[in-house]
Amino acid sequence: MNRPLVAILSGAGISTDSGIPDYRGPNGLWRRDPEAEKLVTYEYYMGDPEIRRRSWQMRRKNRALEAEPNAAHLAIAELERSRVAVRVITQNVDGLHQLAGMPARKVLELHGTARSVVCTKCHARGPMADAITRVEAGEEDPPCLECGGILKSATVMFGERLDPVVLGEALAISKACTVFIAVGSSLQVQPAAGLAGVAADHGARLIIVNAEPTPYDELADQVVREPIGTALPQLLRVLASQNP
Repeated sequence: MNRPLVAILSGAGISTDSGIPDYRGPNGLWRRDPEAEKLVTYEYYMGDPEIRRRSWQMRRKNRALEAEPNAAHLAIAELERSRVAVRVITQNVDGLHQLAGMPARKVLELHGTARSVVCTKCHARGPMADAITRVEAGEEDPPCLECGGILKSATVMFGERLDPVVLGEALAISKACTVFIAVGSSLQVQPAAGLAGVAADHGARLIIVNAEPTPYDELADQVVREPIGTALPQLLRVLASQNP
């Protein structure tokens, strides 16, 4: 008998217990400061040096790179170490799934990673921590050390396309999985949100763990509103016990 495949789509809500704010919740970043969205919009970022300077200061101050995995991240990594096949598809850029112990090859980062920077001209990559060190040393808009081009976070900004290879892998996993868990995602941002519908259409059991209603709740076999840090570990323990 084939082993079950559990696909977990994680959104910003899974990382709030690690001190990283979400974006679209009642207290989300975009609701508190709509202007902040410009700092992560490609057109504004590339065209306005002042936006870039403010964006670098935002990265310097938010300390997201110092965040630690929480109980939900750890529970997913624990499930992966059991006999259950697990793949994580994340909308997050914080790298906390990998820090929790998920093998990097089993994590698809739809929106890239905030732990690296990339040059928009020559595509050279490097650690975000090194770029932040340069900002703290006085470089307000640090250029690429290879070619002098504009550096940006290795995340998918508003106005940029998702990596088609990564998206294709996420689509294949969504079609093949037996259980699809959407956790901490508003399921409002396409095409990532549509993966929940794809999974349901292909026969997967759809479970949604989110504090607020989502557009896919009616498709779900189970909707959980309890806090993610306690609800997800409990849910995953049940899954593991059903597949000894």
